Amino acid sequence: MSAPAPSTLAIVDAEPLPRQEEVLTDAALAFVAELHRQFTPRRNELLARRGERRAEIARTSTLDFLPETAAVRADDSWKVAPAPAALSDRRVEITGPTDRKMTINALNSGAKVWLADFEDASAPTWENVVLGQLNLTDAYERRIDFTDPKSGKSYALKAADELATVVMRPRGWHLEERHLQLDGVSVPGALVDFGLYFFHNAQRLIDHGKGPYFYLPKTESHLEARLWNDIFVFAQDYVGVPQGTVRATVLIETITAAYEMEEILYELRDHVSGLNAGRWDYLFSIVKNFRDGGAKFVLPDRNAVTMTAPFMRAYTELLVRTCHKRGAHAIGGMAAFIPSRRDAEVNKVAFEKVKADKDREAADGFDGSWVAHPDLVPIALASFDAVLGEKPNQKDRLREDVSVAAGDLIAIDTLDARPTYDGLRNAVAVGIRYIEAWLRGLGAVAIFNLMEDAATAEISRSQIWQWINADVVFENGEHATAELARKVAAEELAAIREEIGEETFTAGKWQQAHDLLLQVSLDQDYADFLTLPAYEQLR
Repeated sequence: MSAPAPSTLAIVDAEPLPRQEEVLTDAALAFVAELHRQFTPRRNELLARRGERRAEIARTSTLDFLPETAAVRADDSWKVAPAPAALSDRRVEITGPTDRKMTINALNSGAKVWLADFEDASAPTWENVVLGQLNLTDAYERRIDFTDPKSGKSYALKAADELATVVMRPRGWHLEERHLQLDGVSVPGALVDFGLYFFHNAQRLIDHGKGPYFYLPKTESHLEARLWNDIFVFAQDYVGVPQGTVRATVLIETITAAYEMEEILYELRDHVSGLNAGRWDYLFSIVKNFRDGGAKFVLPDRNAVTMTAPFMRAYTELLVRTCHKRGAHAIGGMAAFIPSRRDAEVNKVAFEKVKADKDREAADGFDGSWVAHPDLVPIALASFDAVLGEKPNQKDRLREDVSVAAGDLIAIDTLDARPTYDGLRNAVAVGIRYIEAWLRGLGAVAIFNLMEDAATAEISRSQIWQWINADVVFENGEHATAELARKVAAEELAAIREEIGEETFTAGKWQQAHDLLLQVSLDQDYADFLTLPAYEQLR
């Protein structure tokens, strides 16, 4: 008797979308189902391991390089696979969601790479998940255009040789995709995003002289990198493309991953092209993991934690040294400023800060860096052009002068700055405004001239939580308490109502956002990710 046919994926609780049949083909869904069968059990084990490791940090208030992988770090003979031509020069990368207008603008921006984001810059509505895939395929087939219904302005792609190379970022391991289920179990969002994109585009990209390139978010250990490597091997065999076609760049945006950079590169050595320094999620991870570590782990206002802080310097310098030792790209952090159309002086000051930040990264040995807006591309480009000239990268700068001890990465108390009352107000204001937009399906939001994404909201709510639980006293003598947070949140909500008017306020999700921010900031049981309870409310 023959074995029963495997179950197929079910699309659950989702309104039909235009052209969804082009993305959700039977063959593509069968591939995603197979990824789910093969790899979700290991993903679940690794999520449980995160909890165990976090409990160990709570017990010891410290982290160290892993003794069991010392041989990997000591072995100077191994290198990562050489970068493909399309990823050799990454001096400026622009980030953003995959809506139709952003797809065209990012590809046309003049940046070398576009991080096409299904993660922190995209609220994972079913529409964003499916139509984002469609927009990328349409772009590769040059059948994409966009006319803004408000301004009437039209957007179209430039010539192929002027377009950025796409590096796609799937969701992190912790998120589910509730609209795709196998036998009643939701498929991890990471496998949905990766699977649909890889299945439809791997061969198409090879035919265009590029390949399926990925940014891997929220990685916490080399074992999670090993899981991704096994997925890449399986996927390449499944669709019949050569092994080594995939290239991944791993975001070092968790404090635990900072202690395993070499091991992460080693696990992915046939499929990796670099590491990236992700600032806000990195700070969020420090707060999350050391939240009960006492006063020495209390972070000041987020804007006071610059990349020149000693523990942040240790992190970025170690990243450059590690990457170049192993032949990988080191990609710097985000310039999140959004230029003002009304205030030239604000722009002048901000542009100078962006230039100083990118000058520092280029001088430190980074091979490229991120910007959030096309107007910042020329500024970042100039900083890296000045150092690189005609060279595509500076991987030959080995930074052997860098020496980072385990304690340097968590020396938070080397900062002079302290939390302020204005910092609390800003965390509340940004948190409410971002979450409200996210609940409406927007993942990348301009707030106070900065492009904010989910990492911003995470650091905002984490700092509120940390300051209250550490009984911080602000410079005005007020104690950080739940009552104070509620008072500030109520005042901010009233100010927003006044600013935008009753009709717009009522049409939005402001009260819901206010309540959710307070929930994840004040609950004694700290939620691992804000997006987990938020996703339950995303419709």
